[in-house]
Amino acid sequence: MHIGLVGLGKMGGNMRARLRDKGIEVTGYDPNPDVTDVPSLAALVEALPSPKVVWVMVPSGKITRDTVASLAPLLKDGDLVIDGGNSKWTDDEVNSKLLAERGTGYLDCGVSGGVWGRDNGYGLMVGGAKGHVDLAMPVFDALRPDGPREEGFVHAGGTGAGHYSKMVHNGIEYGLMHAYAEGYELLEAKGIIHDVPAVFKAWTRGTVVRSWLLDLMVRALEEDPKLDNIRGYAQDSGEGRWTLEQAIENAVPMPVLAAALFARFSSRQEDSPSIKAVAALRNQFGGHAVTSAGPTSGAGSVS
Repeated sequence: MHIGLVGLGKMGGNMRARLRDKGIEVTGYDPNPDVTDVPSLAALVEALPSPKVVWVMVPSGKITRDTVASLAPLLKDGDLVIDGGNSKWTDDEVNSKLLAERGTGYLDCGVSGGVWGRDNGYGLMVGGAKGHVDLAMPVFDALRPDGPREEGFVHAGGTGAGHYSKMVHNGIEYGLMHAYAEGYELLEAKGIIHDVPAVFKAWTRGTVVRSWLLDLMVRALEEDPKLDNIRGYAQDSGEGRWTLEQAIENAVPMPVLAAALFARFSSRQEDSPSIKAVAALRNQFGGHAVTSAGPTSGAGSVS
């Protein structure tokens, strides 16, 4: 099978390599001339046999929507576009209808695996018509982990179901990561623990909290036991917010995700206005000491 791949960054570049290793022919396009196989989207489409299958692996939002819109006039009846980025699931219906006007199919595919996917395979969650999934199945089988298909691939439902599944997956990921992070902080805070990285490593076999995320935590701590080289600042990709929005819309309580997401927001504040207000109120009603602002935010003497 021969497919086109748009976007050859960290994920896309590794996916191209894995597909080629598995016997799938790939023509890739990227604006970066150092990594692209062809000079333009038109040249990529021209290089593909029919029915043409084009996998889009670019940042979510406008870039993805613009890429799909640029591909639409280049493709024909029976061709297929797969959006494998972290697009919001509501974009999928828009992209699908745009391509359907020319008879071109569309699948949305949530992809998990990060920079390790080339060697370990990618978890895939797909939304769209069964016929389109069947057409692309050799690609999905090449990308997913070795072993039973159902343990690394799911046809989750109709258009949008793949990205919706990946959104919830990432929401769960937020909570899991924050639980490990809170455990790390508590272990570090108690003087009786002499080797925090060793404690985490001891959990990686036989315990109920073992996971690949725990393995990665151990890896990070072995490289930097006190995490001295990392600032306590965490971004969010957007999918945590989207998951929380859906929780509110569907009246599903998700306090773990909410706490993990808000903790990331807190990490971006050098001096939290809300905690300032809390300190001021404690001082007012109870005479509790407050810390005066010094030369830098949050620094100063206690009065």
